[in-house]
Amino acid sequence: MSDQTPPRIFSPDRRKAIRQRAVALQARPDAAHFVLDDMVEDVIERLAFLRHEPESALIIGDWTGKLAGELAGRGCAVTQADPGALNNIPALDEEQPYPAGAFDLIVSLGTLDTVNDLPGALIHIREALADSGLAIASFPGAGSLPALRTIMMEADGDRPAARMHPMVDVRAGAQLLQRVNWASPVVDTHSIAVRYRSLHGLVDDIHAQGLGCALTSRAPMISREALERAEKAFAKLADNDGKVCETFEVLTLSGWKPKGGQFL
Repeated sequence: MSDQTPPRIFSPDRRKAIRQRAVALQARPDAAHFVLDDMVEDVIERLAFLRHEPESALIIGDWTGKLAGELAGRGCAVTQADPGALNNIPALDEEQPYPAGAFDLIVSLGTLDTVNDLPGALIHIREALADSGLAIASFPGAGSLPALRTIMMEADGDRPAARMHPMVDVRAGAQLLQRVNWASPVVDTHSIAVRYRSLHGLVDDIHAQGLGCALTSRAPMISREALERAEKAFAKLADNDGKVCETFEVLTLSGWKPKGGQFL
């Protein structure tokens, strides 16, 4: 790792506030949670395919508790953590060394796209694994929200603001895993397509799932005129049914800690 301090792109306070708002919004009966549900289901399928049956696991970011419940039902000792300290789940600073635990499985869901030192966070995960332990990290990838990006560019006109943060693509993910020395690394991605009848509905789903912008530099408030341009841009993208198809891309990084803890 470099001795240089990584640039402070993301605000830890905004990250925490975004996640806390999402959990509060989940009290609504119609609140969206399909991105996290998809990540949880994907992890369960991967564990079955790999025939990995952990005795101890650290689950980060699953404020639903679904994955923890599934693993606990299999006799796994589960530790939960979250950067937002949600639902009585202890807080975890992903940019600091993890508490000693030597976990057979570490799963991070929907949080690593907004850490300032992603290589460091991945190294902390690696170091917290037991020999032959598995790590799986899923988070929104670079192909996410193309429609909203187009809409906001048109809304801001000649003075575009940083309203959406940069995201990691498959190539960068592969380079990251090589850099941080995860063994037998695998990087893959898949997309979730959702159709929306209104811009308001799309933004509501983003807020309810904690997918908002956590950049340190806040963009200016959207003016009434800019909002009108955004609504017009949304209508321009709509299909014959009056709906816009938006994409949520899930990028997943996985790797192992070999027996003996020796990495190539």
